[in-house]
Amino acid sequence: MSDALHSARTRAALPQRAGAGFKPLHAEGVFDSDHEVSWFEIHPENYMGEGGPMLALLETLRARYPLSIHGVGLSIGGARDLDRAHLKRLRGLIDRFQPGLFSEHLAWSTHEDAYFNDLLPLPYTRQTLERVCDHIDETQEALGRRMLLENPSTYVIFETSEMEETEFLAEIARRTGCGLLLDVNNVFVSATNHGWSAEDYLDRFPVGLVGEVHLAGHKEVTLADGARLLIDSHDRTVSDPVWALYGRLLDRTGPLPTLIEWDADVPPFSVLAGEAAAANRFLERASAEDPAPLRLAAGGRHG
Repeated sequence: MSDALHSARTRAALPQRAGAGFKPLHAEGVFDSDHEVSWFEIHPENYMGEGGPMLALLETLRARYPLSIHGVGLSIGGARDLDRAHLKRLRGLIDRFQPGLFSEHLAWSTHEDAYFNDLLPLPYTRQTLERVCDHIDETQEALGRRMLLENPSTYVIFETSEMEETEFLAEIARRTGCGLLLDVNNVFVSATNHGWSAEDYLDRFPVGLVGEVHLAGHKEVTLADGARLLIDSHDRTVSDPVWALYGRLLDRTGPLPTLIEWDADVPPFSVLAGEAAAANRFLERASAEDPAPLRLAAGGRHG
């Protein structure tokens, strides 16, 4: 890891409190009401223009609150090279707004000249591992800072996978020095869909590398054969089983910056603020209990 990236790891991160995804329609509630949301997260792809009301609104938000930037368009797992123009625009946005954290997804969304408006899964193979690590190295060097990588919600399992997801993520972090973003709802969705234990997954996760946590709602659908399928829909409140997993995580880690995600059927801001208040109660309990969190060192790139 370069000296610039090493120094970037010492920058102030986010408060160990609950944040929420920022929606312009919530601006009045965000700026003109008392609430328990301590920081906000944005998708950079919505703010990559040269100017206009969206960037002006973001300037106002950043002047009042810490910010996290959560990318959805880099296609970290894609087979083709990263889009250098996209990286350049992303660097400009990060330099301008100085977020506490930047994160992206363990997924792909590009193939040749096509871009898919989705986050698609990857087989956990040595070949995929090398590609993802190369792309993370390139991203961190281009941005001049350490990034976090988010665990996915999945609906298929690849027969070609050579390692478990937790092992795959830990090896990426070991090789690149990146941190991890742990989406607890994604853990529950994937575990339910594939018939394995969400608790066991969480217990195997390298939690000492987690810099941010995500919480969201999911919906359940019934397939033609009667099977149950969970969809990471981000369109409702956090479910009780996900809250329970979140509490289990904090018992190991202590307080961590925690985001409430809500991206479809968006309710009034007061609903998101209520979910943030619920997360803060978990965080306050974890802080009062003062657990001894495991903190793993994230090394640089290895061969």
